Amino acid sequence: MQIKETNIKDCYELEPRVFEDQRGYFFESFNQKRYAELTGFMVNFVQDNQSFSTKGVLRGLHYQKGESAQAKLVRVLQGKVLDVAVDIRKDSPTYGNVFKTILSSENYRHLFIPRGCAHGFVTLSDTATFFYKCDNYYDPKAEAGIIYNDPNLNIDWELSDSELVISEKDQILPQFKDLVIH
Repeated sequence: MQIKETNIKDCYELEPRVFEDQRGYFFESFNQKRYAELTGFMVNFVQDNQSFSTKGVLRGLHYQKGESAQAKLVRVLQGKVLDVAVDIRKDSPTYGNVFKTILSSENYRHLFIPRGCAHGFVTLSDTATFFYKCDNYYDPKAEAGIIYNDPNLNIDWELSDSELVISEKDQILPQFKDLVIH
């Protein structure tokens, strides 16, 4: 497995070593010991989540506040998404940085998003199955987010606004500059 640093502190792209032959493929999607060796810190995942989306579905930018903050390891099982992380840790040297990458079932890439970052993705293929591991349990009372089209973040989601499918809840999220982080 290769781990690449991003422009967000403690946020990493992971590229597993894939073994392919006439039967298909195999790869190790996560190894706690190897991850700790390469990054210098240990992560203990306690919850797995999966979503299915059609083209244009934008989920995010979400995060959990306070004691319920979550680190995530995300990947695509089927299809292709543009995945986005935003550093919202006021004490971070990369506060306000945005990182984008393509995750797909063809490139096998994963993204590790540390606690204190907002996260979202948009489906670029006809459909996508998205999978992620979390190091803390979901708490609906701690759920928060940033509006997807925040002019200060200026994220290019690679689809026009008319192609995007966004929940009502995600359409009324605050801007980055108005966040109150606990």
